[in-house]
Amino acid sequence: MQTNDHPPHWHSLTASDTLIRLDASRSGLTPDAVAARHAQYGTNQLPPPQRQPAWRRLLLQFHNVLIYVLLAAGVITALLGHWLDSGVIFGVVIINALIGFIQEGRAEEALDAIRSMLSPHAIVTRAGERHEIPAEDLVPGDIVHLASGDRVPADLRLIDVKSLRVMEAALTGESLAVEKQVDAVAQDAALGDRASMAWSGTLVTYGQGTGVVTATGSATELGRISTLLATVEKLTTPLLKLMARFGQWLAGAILLLSVLIFGFGVWVRGYPASEMFLAAVGLAVAAIPEGLPAIMTITLAVGVTRMAHRRAIIRRLPAVETLGAVSVICSDKTGTLTRNEMTVQTVIGADGMFAVSGSGYAPEGGFSRDDQPIDPESQPLLQELAHAALLCNDAELRDSDAGWQLAGDPTEGALLTLAMKAGLDPHQTREALPRSDVIPFESEHRFMATLNHDHAGRGFIYLKGAPERVLALCKTQRSADGEAPLDSGYWHMRMEAAAAQGMRLLALAVRHETTTTLNFSDIEDGGFTLLAVLGLADPPREEAIQAIADCRAAGIRVKMITGDHAATALAIGTQLGLGGHSPGEGVRAVTGADIETLDDAQLRDVVAQTDIFARASPEHKLRMVEALQSLGHVTAMTGDGVNDAPALRRADVGVAMGNKGTEAAKEAAEMVLADDNFASIAHAVEEGRTVYGNLKKAIVFILPTNAAQAGMVLIAILLGITLPVTPVQILWVNMVSAVTLALALAFERPEPDAMRQPPRNPNEPLLTRFMLWRITFVTVFLVAGSLGLFLWELERGVPLEIARTAAINALVMGEIFYLFNCRRLTAAVVGWSGFTGNRAVLIAIGLLLVLQGLFTYLPAMQALFATAALDAAAWGRIVLFGVIVYGVVEIEKAVIRSNHKPDIP
Repeated sequence: MQTNDHPPHWHSLTASDTLIRLDASRSGLTPDAVAARHAQYGTNQLPPPQRQPAWRRLLLQFHNVLIYVLLAAGVITALLGHWLDSGVIFGVVIINALIGFIQEGRAEEALDAIRSMLSPHAIVTRAGERHEIPAEDLVPGDIVHLASGDRVPADLRLIDVKSLRVMEAALTGESLAVEKQVDAVAQDAALGDRASMAWSGTLVTYGQGTGVVTATGSATELGRISTLLATVEKLTTPLLKLMARFGQWLAGAILLLSVLIFGFGVWVRGYPASEMFLAAVGLAVAAIPEGLPAIMTITLAVGVTRMAHRRAIIRRLPAVETLGAVSVICSDKTGTLTRNEMTVQTVIGADGMFAVSGSGYAPEGGFSRDDQPIDPESQPLLQELAHAALLCNDAELRDSDAGWQLAGDPTEGALLTLAMKAGLDPHQTREALPRSDVIPFESEHRFMATLNHDHAGRGFIYLKGAPERVLALCKTQRSADGEAPLDSGYWHMRMEAAAAQGMRLLALAVRHETTTTLNFSDIEDGGFTLLAVLGLADPPREEAIQAIADCRAAGIRVKMITGDHAATALAIGTQLGLGGHSPGEGVRAVTGADIETLDDAQLRDVVAQTDIFARASPEHKLRMVEALQSLGHVTAMTGDGVNDAPALRRADVGVAMGNKGTEAAKEAAEMVLADDNFASIAHAVEEGRTVYGNLKKAIVFILPTNAAQAGMVLIAILLGITLPVTPVQILWVNMVSAVTLALALAFERPEPDAMRQPPRNPNEPLLTRFMLWRITFVTVFLVAGSLGLFLWELERGVPLEIARTAAINALVMGEIFYLFNCRRLTAAVVGWSGFTGNRAVLIAIGLLLVLQGLFTYLPAMQALFATAALDAAAWGRIVLFGVIVYGVVEIEKAVIRSNHKPDIP
């Protein structure tokens, strides 16, 4: 067998020669052969992109303008001989860098997990059975099946094709899809002319095919030119970039203020330059929120991980922010709003209707007529129908511990279940009537046909497809008395009644045949006998009904877009609670044909008023997204097909299906649903709102605490009084309180009313008027309390060390109680859940209280930070101040809530 290292010219070999050279067969490799080849060739993956070494990632933690200011301050204080101050400054910088380094490593691990969840899959035949496996498990010699919308998982020599076309632009630059063939081509054919090959990484745009794997991993043509597969993007977002600019502005303002204060102290107050320099350093150190960048990145990483746990995988991280502003969600119906477990509920025959019980893919249930159970094996029509349903079918059902699992199309799964309910054994039936040829289903011809022969040589063409297409090919109909001329009027009447109940219709027909191959012309000749029309239903997900109600409460419109008939769409839409937003407003469905007649202005009016769209194409989706965006909506759009990619890219948040979605759709999307469930979109929106809310909470918490420290130093210098805190004490507070406490807010759960608020304006500034008010209000209060307590202690005649220790602890206590306030920006934080609802907050506070105890009473810390022990009365005043901070902020919240103007103080 040839190896990956020395491949022959596979394209110039015949299909049979290729199988021989690869020691493979059409029935697939055995498990032992797969294991041996795995050991020989390794996994089917390209080498991962080279990562930055750990030392470089650590150094990059210092690449921030705020950190540069602190480092400069540390160097200068060291040159002045203030080793203690410079040591603490460097300690704060190093601890902050370590926090950032550790969290970035965790974020990379989270993204690695997400990459593995996004890995493509392949349908293979192994040991005579079809399986869906991760593409990385493919080995040379595997038999791979391709269908429209798939990404080719490895280099394949094609051995069967049905109208197969592949888009090879990623590899050859050819802008048009290439028609593929089984026949060998010239050995010296250019890469783009090797029509007998399908290359790894290219997209199937049409048809079906089967190929044998000739190369995997870096041995593929894609690997040879070192084109890396798409990966999840780097952990950066517009919000983080905005914060970086904010940090630069803040650093400039702080440096300017420090210089002015230094000049004021030296030339106006007459303080020594060295003393004023330390005071200016203290001011700069106090005002710089050095932990803010790390806190924001951690908050984002926590949100992405939470979304992944809720089955929503973020591929492009700016989507986390955008999700919080989504105002319209356009969703597919099948599998997203519904269970994607099609069930045949009705069999419409020429002599009447049969009801079918049971749901899902479990072959449990039976048949009845006029509410009377019947034995399907005593009904020749049901037996012939079951044969057609089973043989004109590519799906597989397997019984597992998790229940009956489908490999294949949901509609075909429902037909397979129907045949098993009628008493057929799939394996025995396929052996008795093996397939000779097939015309796979394509949207252009809207049917599938198979040619099967029994062992006596008799041939049957089984046909299934859209009822109007199949009826046009039928001349007769099967009844209890045999064949009769087709009564089109009867069938249309029955089908309209079933469609009005929201059922999807599928017709089955048969024709006896003597040919050994199957071509389109054989089908177009007609002459089929109609067996039955099946009514299938895909019930809505219970969780989708609740999620739509939640979205409506959150001010988000949900629009259902489906390729089904208008009647089916209306029936499902009504069950989901879509439409009818205004009193007296009826529920209606707009079809793709209707959209074709509308210009852009008319379409804007229609999409604003309508929630149900039927018979819609991917092109219609794109126009709908553009119309909604022109109305100012932030739009999320779901999709699963190759042709959905333009709409997914155009949407503010493209959402691809993880199970039924094509690789092309996943690559175009910002988010992938691991479970194809609409409720996961609603959960992701909630998490997006939570992430943005937690970022705002962190900002509203950390800026007042830094500003309060700077304010105390600034007022002391301006008034010419003793500094209430020293630079080294300020650094202690920054190191142990601001970063630690603020970090706890990254783990806040969604607010109770997160999905009862309207979407935020995407153009909203980072610091709203409300946030600026809150920051200023709390800053003034913290400064007044801490400075007032400092002056109070001095008036009592206590030593300066005790007064400063009281001031520092008062500031920390105010921060602790203010942290509880920040758990909800405007909602009240009261009761047991208000104080204990976030374990991270309690852990951070507990740790901080221990550290403050050591800071105040441990002799080594007293010598290091010039602190002194406090008595019980001092602690009483400190705790009282914290309680007052909490109470005043809660009163301020109540006033804001009573005015119903959260953006205005």
